[in-house]
Amino acid sequence: MTKHHGYRSKTRRIFRKNVRKRGLPGLSKFMIDYKVGDKIDIIGDPSFQKRGFPHRRFHGKTGVVFEERGRCYGVHVKDGNKMKTMFLGREHLRLNKGAQLDKAKK
Repeated sequence: MTKHHGYRSKTRRIFRKNVRKRGLPGLSKFMIDYKVGDKIDIIGDPSFQKRGFPHRRFHGKTGVVFEERGRCYGVHVKDGNKMKTMFLGREHLRLNKGAQLDKAKK
């Protein structure tokens, strides 16, 4: 029988956690409320696969939140010359560090 070559078969290398950080994150990760217009980084968390898991192409990309839809957030991400629309769970997002510095200065 041949090996399965689906698009998620090669994700183990990218979405691997450090051995000391395995398991579920703390509650502070879920207490963050992203607002429309926030710049965020897409970092896929392998502890949560079912809700809004990003494709490996978008791991490490920066996008802008444009809406909140249920438990997920709508994000615009630039992919080459196109703007892609993605719906991602909050456990796969984090605030962009440049955006955090701008908020701290204001």
